[in-house]
Amino acid sequence: MAAVAAPVLPLAVLAAALLAAAPALAGSAHGHGLGGDVAPPIDFGGINVTVSTQLDPADITVGEIDTANMAVRFYNADTDTSLEKVTYRIEVWRSGELLARNLFYDDDGDLDVEVRPVFDCAEADLWRCTTYGGSEHVSAPGALYVFGEGRPTIKGPIFDKGGLYNIRVDIEAATSPETLLTERLSYDTFVSVAQEQPFAIPAAAAATPADVPVVIKTYYDEVDNFEFDPSDSSVTFDMPFDWSPDYIELVTMVHEELQFPKSFAPYAEGTSFRGYVDGVEVDKRVLLLDPYSYEDMNIAHFLVSGTELARINGILGEEHEQSRTMEFRLVPDGGSVRNSIDSYLVDIATGDRVPSTVNVAWDDKYGAGDEIPFEITFFDENRGLLRDVNYAYFLIGPDGQKLVEEGTASDDPTSMGISALEGIDYQTLTLPDPGQYRLDVAILGTGTEYDPEYAGIASVVIEVRPGGPDGQGGQDPPPGQDPPPGQDPPPGQDPPPGQDPAPIPGWIRMSAGFWVDGDTTDAEFVSAIEFLIREGVMTVPATGGGGGSQGGEQAEAGAAAGVPGWIKITTGFWVDGSISDAEFVGALQFLIGQGVISVGGGDAGR
Repeated sequence: MAAVAAPVLPLAVLAAALLAAAPALAGSAHGHGLGGDVAPPIDFGGINVTVSTQLDPADITVGEIDTANMAVRFYNADTDTSLEKVTYRIEVWRSGELLARNLFYDDDGDLDVEVRPVFDCAEADLWRCTTYGGSEHVSAPGALYVFGEGRPTIKGPIFDKGGLYNIRVDIEAATSPETLLTERLSYDTFVSVAQEQPFAIPAAAAATPADVPVVIKTYYDEVDNFEFDPSDSSVTFDMPFDWSPDYIELVTMVHEELQFPKSFAPYAEGTSFRGYVDGVEVDKRVLLLDPYSYEDMNIAHFLVSGTELARINGILGEEHEQSRTMEFRLVPDGGSVRNSIDSYLVDIATGDRVPSTVNVAWDDKYGAGDEIPFEITFFDENRGLLRDVNYAYFLIGPDGQKLVEEGTASDDPTSMGISALEGIDYQTLTLPDPGQYRLDVAILGTGTEYDPEYAGIASVVIEVRPGGPDGQGGQDPPPGQDPPPGQDPPPGQDPPPGQDPAPIPGWIRMSAGFWVDGDTTDAEFVSAIEFLIREGVMTVPATGGGGGSQGGEQAEAGAAAGVPGWIKITTGFWVDGSISDAEFVGALQFLIGQGVISVGGGDAGR
């Protein structure tokens, strides 16, 4: 069961950094997304120009659609502005086979093409089965164009099979259809289309009354040679793949998805797994586990990046580069006891709540000093997985200092954020000492265009216990040390100084409720809290950013800034019992640190 935490507003410098970067997100980013891709920019007359492709629907499964839209856009990557009057040469390839090639013209540079799959093409050259619809543009000879709201069409053996589709885009002319480029601009983009293949684990091998159904959803190529090994309950399968370094440089992602019943004991919910590609164990972030999408099925995703493919090649040597097959292996690795915390997100600029939540989970066996894999999962307002997320995170130590920052523009100015295509990601962090840490997680946007609908920031408090031999951080702590999260200290022992504050009297909750309901003003709420702290009725531990005492100028500046909107949201959750006293006190600590609440004389932590 996940604990529910309201966000503690991140350090002001972190929010400021994200706000400063936000206007440049769409223009500066390129990368693979769910059903879309953005190519690296090319210099064109002193500006960086690039091409994006995006499918609609974004997640296509073979046999489930009879038409799709392919949007191709040519634009200034620095300003996110489309170039006009563009002549495109578009080629569609799959597994080295040409499927379509034709010229298209668009006035505003945002080209939409309707794609209609054709099945069972009997031609040796698949492109011969492809036909095109549209009219030749008068000033762009040979380029198809449709006036009004219509779209040119491609009808052929496209999206009739699962796999990685290479959409090659050449810009023949721009700004004016009569102005040919002195040198053609060429871009490679890639989109994945899924194909479901059913398999079964025989009842005798699975030790079950009936065969166990398994579905592999492949986004790359058809898979084969599915096997189950009863000795370790592992499954293996393979598919065609070109391991040559030149090809791997073009591959952004190889995506394979396994679906298996939650009722199958070796693969039950809560099981951890190890994944292998061609015998090499893959990074934890490659193998993602999804128990959320279906009530009766668990999903294991292999998301093998081009960087991971190159690493595997490096380990296995030059002989492996000649291989034309990729083998996957999934091995159950026992159960785990999970710590799990939910937190809603708030808008970075306004503090208003946004319709997304984040869950942070980690295995209880890890402790301080261990490399801890944290599972970060994003949800929409309906508690469905929020896919195609670009995010950043910040790890804040017990002393308030920033220890880790990942996913911001300072890491890679050409690709903002960490990609979580399936809405789940793993990050391995080492927390050096026992105690409480804060993990701030910011959604920067969704999709290759960084849609801001779910963008915001959340904070969760992570409590790590002492490490032990062989990483057994989950062992009982020695007497006098912190108990595990969620447990009371042993009888006769007090919490360590500066940890959980004393319980807040119930009548204060009622008074705070009047403010949340709008019956009292911000100033009256602040004054009441200041009085209660000074009189010792409630205790707010000192913060690392200035304790409980504020200088006059800082206090005046903070008071002038007013109470941020997210504080009232947090207080409302505390009033109705959704969050703990400690989390509410964390919000008050922020107000003290900012000078909004002034307690004077350093009494706050007394």
